[in-house]
Amino acid sequence: MAATLDEAQLSGRATRTGEEFWFPGRWLGGLSLIAAPLIFLTGILLRLRFRFFFPYQLAAFDQHPMLMTAAYNCFWAGNILLWPAVLTITQKIGRSKPKWATWGGAFVLFGLFARTFLAGADHLAFQLVRIEGVDRATKTIAASYGAFHVVSALSATIMIGWILLAIGGYLSGTFGLLRAVGLGLMSALMLGVLKGSSITSVAAATGLGFAMVPLGIEVLLAPPRPGLRSVFKTMAVGIVLLVLLFVSGRLG
Repeated sequence: MAATLDEAQLSGRATRTGEEFWFPGRWLGGLSLIAAPLIFLTGILLRLRFRFFFPYQLAAFDQHPMLMTAAYNCFWAGNILLWPAVLTITQKIGRSKPKWATWGGAFVLFGLFARTFLAGADHLAFQLVRIEGVDRATKTIAASYGAFHVVSALSATIMIGWILLAIGGYLSGTFGLLRAVGLGLMSALMLGVLKGSSITSVAAATGLGFAMVPLGIEVLLAPPRPGLRSVFKTMAVGIVLLVLLFVSGRLG
């Protein structure tokens, strides 16, 4: 009897709010769908003029440290910010195509972990340039390239995952054909230490934005629409939180 009452109360509460709980939710999911691909693409474009493989990326950092720092940090930040967007997409696909959502979402998230791991290697390589010089850094990276680590087993998951999500997105009606193809283009983005940008990279990130940004706007504007007070309150809290996180991170 008590359980029935609890369920009724929860159902009534959901009806009153007009919106059932889902993770990561309207704000985090919608903003991630918009911001993550744009930041990701910015990082790719900033380093596009430099040649693709690691010796050229290290030389570019030696000659243009601020530009390369901005480029790689945008790329890393965009990659990290993609997880709420991916969960939002899987939540929508999963309403009618749960298997496509489960496998596609899981594979992409595993791949995002792999890219984040590689970001640490990229960062360390750039610090070697700064401390030891570009020649010694290049020799060190060359000697250690291909060293075993368990994360290498996840490299293929992100390529497969984007294709599964794209197919699931199309079959579920979450994306039209062109936007599904755009999402699937992310499978062509290469994975590895100090991989630079190419025309393929630009096409993949552009396709990602083409698929995600309209969906993010749709998520944010979906009924019930929040009032202006709620919007400004959420923005203020988010800005303060970001500042605190940045400061605490710099303090070590």
